[in-house]
This record gives sequence, structure tokens and C-alpha cells, in this order.
Amino acid sequence: MKTQTSAHQTLDQRRAAHAWNAVDQLNRFTKPEQDEYAGHAKKLPIRIMSSGLGQGLVFLLAKAKDNKPHVRQLHGDLTDWTLGHRGLPGPMPGSLLHSVIHPESDSDFLRQATDEVLAYLQWLNRFIEAEGIKADDENQAAP
Repeated sequence: MKTQTSAHQTLDQRRAAHAWNAVDQLNRFTKPEQDEYAGHAKKLPIRIMSSGLGQGLVFLLAKAKDNKPHVRQLHGDLTDWTLGHRGLPGPMPGSLLHSVIHPESDSDFLRQATDEVLAYLQWLNRFIEAEGIKADDENQAAP
């Protein structure tokens, strides 16, 4: 179910609608893949706060290397929101990571992108939890 946005919505409402649509699209992946996506989404804010947006995204894409399109999808969802729908002026519109590390990126872009990704991840993680998708580490801890 795709959520529609309008010009009258607040930024937070548009952010929430995009995150809801991203979670809704997870149904094309298997349950273990959904859980892995959720695990990375849950851990990403901590990684960003401790190491920075660029390193958090590099870690995410490194995990996607082993034929894991569901992990790469998380980077795609962040890119789509931050550079596409939010419209931050990234120099490489197809990749948030490439925009962050691009020589033309400045500290203002990095700060805005980091703030936006963290705000987006709050909604994404709320909707993941609301849909009953468990982060892969939560499934292992279950009795």
C-alpha cells in the first residue's frame, strides 16, 4: 500500500510516509532478509553517531556485497529519501555514499545529510517494529 504525500504535509509527515512505503516494500524479500534489513536499520544510527555517516554507509554496503539486495535496499531507501524526496543537494544523485565522499561535498551537506538520515531512521525503525519485523539479533535472542 503506497502512501501518497501532498504539498500540505509537514516534512516529518513526508519523511514518515516515505519510510512507511520503504517498509511496505520489504514484503518482496524473505523473512530472514527482512530481519537482516531491520537489524542493519536498527544498528545504523549508532554506527553513524560513533563513526560518521560515510563510514556507516560503507559498512552497510560492505555487508551487501555477498548478494544481499535487501541490505543494498536500505542504502537505496536512504538515498531516495535524502537526495530525491528531501532534495538535499548531493553531487551524486544516485548514491548517498558517493555524495558524502565526493570531493565537491562540503561540511554543510554532510551535516544536513546526517541529520536527515538519523531522522528518517527513527521513522523507519518505528514502522519496522510496528510491522512485527524483528531485527536478526532479536530473533537469535528469543527463547
